Amino acid sequence: MHAASDAVGSDQRLPIYQRLKDALAERIQDGAWKPGEAIPAESDLASEFGVALGTMRKAIEGLVQQGLLERQQGRGTFVRRADLGNTLFRFFRHTGKGGKPVVPTQKLVGRRTAAAGREAARALGLTADDPVLWLKRLRLVDGEPLVVDEIALPLPRFQALATLPAEKFDGLLYPLYEREIGITVARATDRIAFSRATATVAKALGIAAGDPVVVIDRTAFGLDGAPLEWRRSHGPADRFSYDVEIR
Repeated sequence: MHAASDAVGSDQRLPIYQRLKDALAERIQDGAWKPGEAIPAESDLASEFGVALGTMRKAIEGLVQQGLLERQQGRGTFVRRADLGNTLFRFFRHTGKGGKPVVPTQKLVGRRTAAAGREAARALGLTADDPVLWLKRLRLVDGEPLVVDEIALPLPRFQALATLPAEKFDGLLYPLYEREIGITVARATDRIAFSRATATVAKALGIAAGDPVVVIDRTAFGLDGAPLEWRRSHGPADRFSYDVEIR
C-alpha cells in the first residue's frame, strides 16, 4: 500500500482526487491497462493508494468524464477504446447495388519521409522542416476511388510504419497504430471545407481537375492529449452528405 501523499507525483497543491486522476491517467498512457481492458476494482485501487473509496471513485469518475474510461453496467470500468476509424463516413455516405450502405476498402498507394510543411507542422506541434512519415491512401467502393488521404505521422514515433508491409495497411489505421506500435488514438477533430480538385487529387479520384471536392482536415490526439496524426482527405463533392440529429 502507498501512502496517499507518496502515491502520485503531480502537484501536491492539487486535491488528492485530482492527483489520483493524474496518476491513473499516466498508467493508461504508459500502457499498464490496454484499451478495452478492465481496470482493477475501485476498492483494490483505493487500498493500493491508501485513500478512501469515495476519493478513488471521484478520481475514476473524472477519467470517465474525460473519456479515458467507460463504465459498463454489471461488468466494471474499462479503458475506453476509441471508435474513430469510420468517422469520416459520417460525412461521406455511399451505397452499393440495391441501395445498401457499403464500407470502402483501404489501399496504401504511397509512403515517404519528408518535411512536415506548414499545415501539418502547425497541427502536430512541429516545425515545418521536421521530418514526418507521409502516407497516401485510397478508399474505394466497387473498385472506384471515393476518398484520397494524405496522412502525416511524426518521426521517430511512427518509424516502425515506414517499413511495415503494405498489405498491413488494408484495414483501419487507428487499430493498426495500436497493434503495431502501441499508440492509441483517443479523440480527433475534423474541419470540413469545399474546394476544387488539383491535378494530383483529380488523378487519384478519377475526376477532372477543377471539379468540386470536399476537404476534411483531421488532427488525432493520444491519451495524453498530444497530437499524433494530421490528415487531409479529399472526396468528390457530389458524393458528400452531412447528417446530424438535433435533440
